[in-house]
Amino acid sequence: MTGKTVTRADLSEAVYQTVGLSRTESADLVELFIDEICDCIVRGEAVKLSSFGSFIVRKKGERIGRNPKTGEEVPISPRRVMVFKPSNVLKQRINEKMVDGAGGGAGGGKIAAAAGGSDQ
Repeated sequence: MTGKTVTRADLSEAVYQTVGLSRTESADLVELFIDEICDCIVRGEAVKLSSFGSFIVRKKGERIGRNPKTGEEVPISPRRVMVFKPSNVLKQRINEKMVDGAGGGAGGGKIAAAAGGSDQ
């Protein structure tokens, strides 16, 4: 693993090189895509992306926690949390890459190549 973090700019560059839109249009497309996903999650809707995974909002009820320093019990208020559940296809691709070290699936190298990195 390289430890590189893929940014919005990297995604925009990948769209620019793959699709052929202008850099501005590519950046706008990536921004629109991310905004739509965020809006759905904020509304409490599940976002399912085939062969990638699901973003799900779960409600957590109020519970009693403990201050680790003092041991005092403190109430933890109810809240919503977002969880990501990877698809079986993504899990398989991740494990293939780990086993053979070759990269495993289509598309993974496009973002790294657009960002000037390698697929490993």
